[in-house]
Amino acid sequence: VSWSCEFLTSPNCLGLKKDQIAVTCFAGNEFAPKDTETAECWKKQGLSDDQIYFLPKEDNWWEINRGPCGPDNEMFIDTGKPKCSENCSPACNCGKFIEIGNDVYMQYNRVADTEYIPAKQKNVDCGFGLERCLLVFSGAKTVYQTDVFAGAIKRIEELSGKKYNDDGDAFTKSFRIVADHIRTSVVILGDEKAVVPSNTDAGYILRRLIRRAILNCRKLEIAEGSLGEIAKVFIQYFEDIYPEFKTNESRILEELAKEEQKFLKTLVSGMKEFDKVVASMVRKAEFMKKSNPDYVEETEINGKSAFRLYETFGFPLEMTKELATEKGYTVDEAGFKEEFKKHQELARAGSEQHFKGGLAEATEITTRMHTATHLLLAGLRKYLGDKVFQRGSNITSERIRFDFSYDKPMTKEEIKLVEDFVNDAISQKIDVVCEEMTLDQAKEQKAMGIFESKYGEKVKVYTIGNISKEICGGPHVSNVSEIGKFVITKEQSSSAGVRRIRAELK
Repeated sequence: VSWSCEFLTSPNCLGLKKDQIAVTCFAGNEFAPKDTETAECWKKQGLSDDQIYFLPKEDNWWEINRGPCGPDNEMFIDTGKPKCSENCSPACNCGKFIEIGNDVYMQYNRVADTEYIPAKQKNVDCGFGLERCLLVFSGAKTVYQTDVFAGAIKRIEELSGKKYNDDGDAFTKSFRIVADHIRTSVVILGDEKAVVPSNTDAGYILRRLIRRAILNCRKLEIAEGSLGEIAKVFIQYFEDIYPEFKTNESRILEELAKEEQKFLKTLVSGMKEFDKVVASMVRKAEFMKKSNPDYVEETEINGKSAFRLYETFGFPLEMTKELATEKGYTVDEAGFKEEFKKHQELARAGSEQHFKGGLAEATEITTRMHTATHLLLAGLRKYLGDKVFQRGSNITSERIRFDFSYDKPMTKEEIKLVEDFVNDAISQKIDVVCEEMTLDQAKEQKAMGIFESKYGEKVKVYTIGNISKEICGGPHVSNVSEIGKFVITKEQSSSAGVRRIRAELK
């Protein structure tokens, strides 16, 4: 708390006055006590009781499913606007308070839906918003008035024929979503690791961002194919800081255009599916009323149908709710969330298998196959270029399935070159060397890795001569000669921008 206060108020840092600050602390519940300790710490820093607010779990608690969690202490700028009501607090959206940072006290471990235990390792996760700071010191009302977004907002105005209203109107939210999501998409697509829209992992997040931007472009009546025009504004704005955006401009624009074309086709199919759901409910009501005149017609679209629209056709829940309202229906949001939770658990299980090296089970044959994927990745990067990265793998006792970033089919010649590269490496009888080191040390040694957010303090790095060096958690042979003969059986598309190789060991 003292460090946060120093950062906020010191003339050498943000230089705010203490009477400009408001803070919130956890109000307590059946699992954790009221956080009076943090409140007392802020009082020692000079804040008064009326600058400190106690808020419930939905406002002042951080957790994601299972694992580390705890109360958080949020810091706000008091803009000086009058309170909207007697109960006005930083939890309001009236504009009086602007959150600028927080400290999360990771002191619990959530082990079940209603079970929290003290964490063995306690720490503080501190975050401050750079753009929030810019907002405060530039005198802007919102971040969308700052120069970060000003150019994009202007371009959206030109493309839509509408004026942006920062105080809020029917189109304000759509302006902000388009600007924010296109900027994020530019950052992801412009990165050297070449994440592209797909149905898995980071590619799925990117796809959701782009599609939500497309939906809001339609609300603003922006012509199809205009995402690139907005993206160009951000590429130009950031090019001095992130020159890779300019270097990768053609890829950014191409992927945005491809994703828009795909989604517009899906959108038509999704609307047909939505109409089918409603028609089915109408038919059911008509049938039931024939045998029971007192039958009360169902007016709620079930969660499973809403999630199908989301997962298969890319319809955000908000869009399905809007369409339902137009037809006089509601949506089972709790059911949707339950289906979404099941989907997340399946995805998490898949990620954990990826982290284990994609092995369905660790046996002698799968261990040999897994080591072969290290040589395979090295061969792909040698012949297809250093923009190739692993995007996932699945290994059983029968075959290897290996996904990698690449935007076109491999030629027969390229497949043969990669296959020969792997077998040549195997023939060299090189030892596989395992070392434990920090993630930073691994990066310094230019070790390849894909799921960085999953790594702990120490990682295992497997080195195969001067051919391959990867961070990995899977089992390996001690010498590549144990692998056997490597044979590529098929090369095909996995998803947009991702290819898949199937291979076997003979």
